[in-house]
Amino acid sequence: MPQQHSVWMHIGAGSFHRAHQAWYLHRLIAQGDDSWSIALGNIRNDANELLEKLAAQHGEYTLETVSPEGERHYEKITSIKKILPWDENLSALIVQGCQPQTRVLSFTVTEGGYYLTPQHELDLQQADIQADLAGASRTIYGALSLILRARSQNEGEPITLLNCDNLRHNGERFRHGFLSFLQAKGDNALYEWVKTQTVSPNTMVDRITPRPTADIAERVKQHTGWDDQVPVMGESFIQWVIEDDFINGRPKLEQVGVEMVSSVLPWEEAKIRILNASHSCIAWAGTLTGLNYIDESTHKEPIRQMAWNYVTQDVIPALSPSPLDLAAYRDVVLERFGNPYIKDTNQRVAADGLSKIPGFITPTLIERYAQGDIPVATAVLPALFFVFLRYWAEKKIPYEYQDGVMNQLHYQSFLNHEGDLATFVADKTLFGELALSTDFYQLMQQTVANIEAWITTPDSNLRQNNLPKNCL
Repeated sequence: MPQQHSVWMHIGAGSFHRAHQAWYLHRLIAQGDDSWSIALGNIRNDANELLEKLAAQHGEYTLETVSPEGERHYEKITSIKKILPWDENLSALIVQGCQPQTRVLSFTVTEGGYYLTPQHELDLQQADIQADLAGASRTIYGALSLILRARSQNEGEPITLLNCDNLRHNGERFRHGFLSFLQAKGDNALYEWVKTQTVSPNTMVDRITPRPTADIAERVKQHTGWDDQVPVMGESFIQWVIEDDFINGRPKLEQVGVEMVSSVLPWEEAKIRILNASHSCIAWAGTLTGLNYIDESTHKEPIRQMAWNYVTQDVIPALSPSPLDLAAYRDVVLERFGNPYIKDTNQRVAADGLSKIPGFITPTLIERYAQGDIPVATAVLPALFFVFLRYWAEKKIPYEYQDGVMNQLHYQSFLNHEGDLATFVADKTLFGELALSTDFYQLMQQTVANIEAWITTPDSNLRQNNLPKNCL
């Protein structure tokens, strides 16, 4: 008897999903296992044009990958078999979510999109959360409550809810946030159903995927002959680590290089602190020195050295012992950032700093103080972001800065006024227990002063004079 076809439903139609999860499932199909396919949709209307173009191409598109040496590879991705059109009621997503063959529901969400406090509790005061508690679907919680309520009321089978993002402990923290949302909503029946009929594995995902530019389509047509309307580009490196905890079946992802493990923690911490935090550091520093791209920023020696020292002096001691070779991972990450063919923008990577500080950086600050060391190299990162915010408030950033949790009026009200650094450092949302630390404030004072001097100093003097002590 032939195996029943299963569907992997994904929410989030951006480039990352199409360059990462969809690629893995495509590789499995290419090996002859076509028992799974993807149904792709979005909970907001900002991807409608993309979804329409994908639907016109029957869900197929080209993935261009490029190595640090400039080797380009082109592959037609065929794993997305169904496009779920958007409407304000999320009708297509609800219908697909009720289908018994839909066994995995995954999603890509930015860190701020989970609306969690520094204590990892759902922030019920957020306007989007308030709207969803009243029946809207602005957030992943509101959307999933609509989809899963319909599934549960149709006596639907269990389903795996799978994060594909950079949130630390993403499965468990999303799950706690979602269950808290359902409690706040008073939806006790769905709360109990989600508790017993779903699981939420932790995951770690990795592939640098810049926003597609017009020249990608031109190269795709030149190399493949196909006038692809929605190609996507990514680096050649790719990694996916998943806690092997699925409730209703899964694709045989281990056959295409996915690491199925009992705990993702070592991979997760290394990736978030070494890759994600360094990426942001390079983007903020590059922007402040007039650069546009991650690769050119990485090749500017003082900026590369900032990232190298941050990892070497603070992250590796904080994460040791580790089953991973953290120094080797650091070097691979910096090589990837320096890939001159990716042309990833500082604008993309600099975004959402207010979520990245507490998620990617503050844990290392706290742990190094606890180990009896002053985290001089790590302090450079929030200091860079603070200076970046000062420039933003003065409209000196050459692009529109996007931050999903920023109250712009609040930040404009105190930045570049007396005591602005004290206000910034005292924010417990950003720095937790360090917000009360005089030592940390004094470290930030010195680091900010040095960075501001560095920005205005010619390159020839950077190494000698203007970066924080022990930072070069």
